[in-house]
Amino acid sequence: MTTRTARTTAAPLLVLLAAALTGCGSSDDTSSSDDPLKSDQAAKGGTVVVGSNNFPESILLADIYGEALKAKGIKVTYKPNIGSRETTYGLIKNGTLTVLPEYNGALMAYLDPKAHPTTVEGTGKAIEAKLDPKLALLEPSEAQDRDAVAVNSATAEKYKLTDKSTIADLVDVAPEMVIGGSPEFQTRKHGLPGLKDLYNVEFKSFKALDAGGPLTVAALKGNHIQAADVFTTDPAIGKNKFIVLQDPKNLFGFENVTPLVYKSDLPETGVAALNAVSAKLDTATLLKLNSEVQDESKDPLDVAKAWLSEQGLV
Repeated sequence: MTTRTARTTAAPLLVLLAAALTGCGSSDDTSSSDDPLKSDQAAKGGTVVVGSNNFPESILLADIYGEALKAKGIKVTYKPNIGSRETTYGLIKNGTLTVLPEYNGALMAYLDPKAHPTTVEGTGKAIEAKLDPKLALLEPSEAQDRDAVAVNSATAEKYKLTDKSTIADLVDVAPEMVIGGSPEFQTRKHGLPGLKDLYNVEFKSFKALDAGGPLTVAALKGNHIQAADVFTTDPAIGKNKFIVLQDPKNLFGFENVTPLVYKSDLPETGVAALNAVSAKLDTATLLKLNSEVQDESKDPLDVAKAWLSEQGLV
């Protein structure tokens, strides 16, 4: 999703991380195929490296993908909690990562800020037109986790906002409000620029926090900010009685959870395994799994394994 990959990471750490990630090895499977998603390296059993961005849902999805691949006999290593899309896209583009959980609309906006498709299929085509040729976006799931603008209950009461209200209803009151979110929310199309262009909404100021994470939630709950960029599958929305504003102009677009892969290092059995995950994953399921991790403090790997087992995917 747009800013769900937006927490910042110190540059020295990224340099060390990139160097460490490039050390992945290979093993000895001997199957072969003409499928473009399968290369000689993958055919020889190269390790599949599953990465994630630096927020809980991405880590959970990476665990789901990785364990589904392991169930097919594929050797997997994890590189979790790396950073924002600005970092992870480069790592998968150069083959450091093999698999990365993505959100089709957010990836499209990153690759082509001018694109504004009105269907999931159109979103996929817009991505394909700009995607690095070494990469492939697999089948999208029904599960969506969109960015959204939310206000706290005090702000909603003050300005008479309800869950039927839209972002456009902030035009007159936004100049009195502080909005918070990831640093990238200031510059991305699915952020302050889009709010201004599509809705003519401009806030008093912006507070750089995290990507819909605990800093943002705490600031909104404590009224240190009055509006925030949140993610629609975050259990904190209901728990804290935040009001999510409607987005009738579709600024935040489609955000289907979709595997992004480095084609030459993923065997065809891996492609099939990840597509099978997408076929089973819907928004209600994603919200439930997120709640288990974030509200019940369960290990995301354990949650991933249990769900895959329930679905007959391991």
